[in-house]
Amino acid sequence: MYPGVTFSFPPADIVSQILNFGAPAPIDLQIRGPKLAANFAYANSLLGQIKRIPGVVDARIQESQANPGFDINVDRTQAQLLGITERDVTNSLVVNLAGSSQVAPTFWLNPANGVSYPIVMQTPQYALDSLAQLRNLPVNGSNGQAQVLGGLVALKRNASNAVVDQYDIQSVVQIYAATQGRDLGAVAADVQKLIDNTASQQPKGSHVVLLGQVQTMNSAFSGLLFGLLGAVVLIYLLIVVNFQSWSDPFVIITALPAALAGIVWILFATHTPLSVPALTGAIMCMGVATANSILVVSFCRERLAEHGNAAVAALEAGFTRFRPVCMTALAMIIGMAPMALGLGEGGEQNAPLGRAVIGGLIFATCATLLFVPVVFSIIHARHAAKHADASGETSYVV
Repeated sequence: MYPGVTFSFPPADIVSQILNFGAPAPIDLQIRGPKLAANFAYANSLLGQIKRIPGVVDARIQESQANPGFDINVDRTQAQLLGITERDVTNSLVVNLAGSSQVAPTFWLNPANGVSYPIVMQTPQYALDSLAQLRNLPVNGSNGQAQVLGGLVALKRNASNAVVDQYDIQSVVQIYAATQGRDLGAVAADVQKLIDNTASQQPKGSHVVLLGQVQTMNSAFSGLLFGLLGAVVLIYLLIVVNFQSWSDPFVIITALPAALAGIVWILFATHTPLSVPALTGAIMCMGVATANSILVVSFCRERLAEHGNAAVAALEAGFTRFRPVCMTALAMIIGMAPMALGLGEGGEQNAPLGRAVIGGLIFATCATLLFVPVVFSIIHARHAAKHADASGETSYVV
């Protein structure tokens, strides 16, 4: 690669650009502070370490300091002798380099159609492709005197910032990076760890902020995890109202930890990172797992009220509800199988959703048929109370 040239590949689709908040990369590391030179020095030291993080690609500093330019210092004594001012030098440079539209706008009215067209005069670029040609540009004074640019000014090459960014009137140096072969969350965690380890090297008055798609991911994860917890709580309270009991709804939701374990297992087994579709699938899985547990527990209650033996009621419910529970779970698993395989274009985006549902339902179904009846028998055996009524029959109080 040619020295001083950096190649990067910004996202071409509008979805990635929106998720990045307009940034050209999913990781946007901003160093904000009043001392621009110190911020650049810290950014350069940080950039080398970020490039060594596994999964990081296209890491670069957005604000390049290698923008070529010229310092033009006018010899005012010589210019005054010729009757040429700083304004004359500036106007001549603007006309030759950028066009006369900024200095002396000129328009031509076409009498045929009544449309006015701007006329711009500018020196062709091929006539200004060397420093010697730039020195030979004519400079005209207001008194009619003329002189070439090289006889009035001293030209010196310099380098300046190609891009200038600010945030709250503070200079900003941005490090952009993308990911490849590794999930964004793991890469962002390593970047944040690196920032924490180098906190003592940060310039005084400056602070580092990690933005981009990482910020969107963290907010989405927080919202979905809160939604998952809220779904479990609302499911429990709704079942309490319907069953008019606190213990039976608890028995029903004991299958949900197994569903969560199944989701974690299948994501780990398929090397699928935790993502928004995976959390969405987890919320979907909670509803199906709860419905299957309600089938088992409701039948347990019916059998318990009939003969009063919690263990026998749980055993009968496990055998009787085996077919409907398996049918419900298998229908969902088979329906999610094509999505979990990620077939077709863009199928890998929704594959985590299908995998999370399948893994959660496999474990939740086993827990519903084996673990939930056991918990039901233990809880109701402890609170069971048999008594004989006036007719000598046996009744059970729940």
